[in-house]
Amino acid sequence: MTDSAVRDETVPGRAVRTSGTVRVVGAGLLGASVGHALTRAGVDVALADTSPAQLRLAIDYGAGRAANDGDRPSLVVVCVPPDVVADVVEAELSAFPDAVVTDVASVKLQPLRELRRRGVDLARYIGSHPMAGRERGGAISARSDIFAGRPWVICRDGETRTADLAVVEGLALDVGAVPIEMSPDEHDGSVALVSHLPQVVASLLAARFVDAPEHALGLAGQGVRDTTRIAHSAPELWVQILEANAGSVVAGLDALAADLTGLADALRETSKPGARRTIAETIRRGNEGVERLPGKHGQRREFASLVVMVDDTSGQLGGLFGDLGELGVNVEDFRLEHSPGAPLGLAEIAVDKGVLTGAVEGLEARGWRIASTDDE
Repeated sequence: MTDSAVRDETVPGRAVRTSGTVRVVGAGLLGASVGHALTRAGVDVALADTSPAQLRLAIDYGAGRAANDGDRPSLVVVCVPPDVVADVVEAELSAFPDAVVTDVASVKLQPLRELRRRGVDLARYIGSHPMAGRERGGAISARSDIFAGRPWVICRDGETRTADLAVVEGLALDVGAVPIEMSPDEHDGSVALVSHLPQVVASLLAARFVDAPEHALGLAGQGVRDTTRIAHSAPELWVQILEANAGSVVAGLDALAADLTGLADALRETSKPGARRTIAETIRRGNEGVERLPGKHGQRREFASLVVMVDDTSGQLGGLFGDLGELGVNVEDFRLEHSPGAPLGLAEIAVDKGVLTGAVEGLEARGWRIASTDDE
C-alpha cells in the first residue's frame, strides 16, 4: 500500500479521510494527478474542463469520470491557471453551496484579494498549493504519485471552520502529501524564493545557450543539465505566475542582481584586495545554502557519493542496484550522466558516509569500475 493510495482497511476501496464525490475543475497535470491519486484510493472523482479534448484524455487515462449536473460534491478542487482562479472559485462556491472549495494555484494572495474585492463569502474557501509538478504539463503527464512526500501548503484564515480545514488536510494526506499551514503572505514569499526565482534563473541561464557555438554545447555535462532542467516550463503559465507574485520575485531578483554585480566586480580585478575573498565567500555561502535544504524524508543528513561506470547496455542498472541491495547499501539519491561520444554512463550514487568504503569494495569485488568517490 502506498502513501498516495491510503485505504480504510475495514471498507475495501474507501479512502480513510476523503468521502463523497470530489469535483476536480481543470484536467491538466495537477488536476488529473489529483484525480488519479483519489481514484486509486477509491474516491468518486468528477472531472470538468473547458477543453473537451483535455477532459476526454484525462478520463481515458483513468483520472476520473465526467462531471454531470446531478453531482453533489463534498469537495471541489480548482486546478486552473492563476489568472482565472478567482472566477472559477467564485462560480464553484455559488454552484455547490455544501462543498468545501480549494484551489492548487501557485500564488495565493492575488486570487484571495480579488475574491474579497468582489465581496464573495469565503467561509468555505481554503486556498492551497501542492509543491509538486513536472516540466511537461497536460493530462498525459499526470501521475498518481506526483504528490507523494511533497509539501501541500494550506492557507487558512479566521473564517475557516475546523471541519472544512480537515477536508483539505484529508485531501493532501490521501494523495500522499504532507500538509503545511501558512498564511498567503508566507506562502507567496516562500515560493518566490524556492520556486519562482529558480525558474527565472534557470531560464536566463538556458537562454545563454541559444546563440552558443555547437562545440561549446558539446561539452555540457550533468551539472548544466541539473541547473537548467526546469527551463523547459511553459512560458504562457509562467507569465501568469510571475505577474501574480511580481513583488516577491522582484525582491529576490534585486538581491541576486546585487550579488552578481559584486562577484563580477571581483572577477574583473582579482588582484584587488578582498576580490578573492568575495569569490570564495560566494561559493562558501552556496555550500551553506545547499546544506540547509531538506534531504531525504525531510531530514538534513550528510551523504557520500560514488560514481560507477556502467556500460550502455540493457540490464546494467538493474544489476548495479541488485548488487547494492545484496551489499545492504541503501541508495539515498541517484543520477545518471551519459558520457558524450562513448558507449557508457556514469552513475552517481549517494549513500550514508558510514557505508561508502564497504560499498566501493563490494562493488569492485563484483567487477564494477569505480570512477570516483568523495574520499578522492
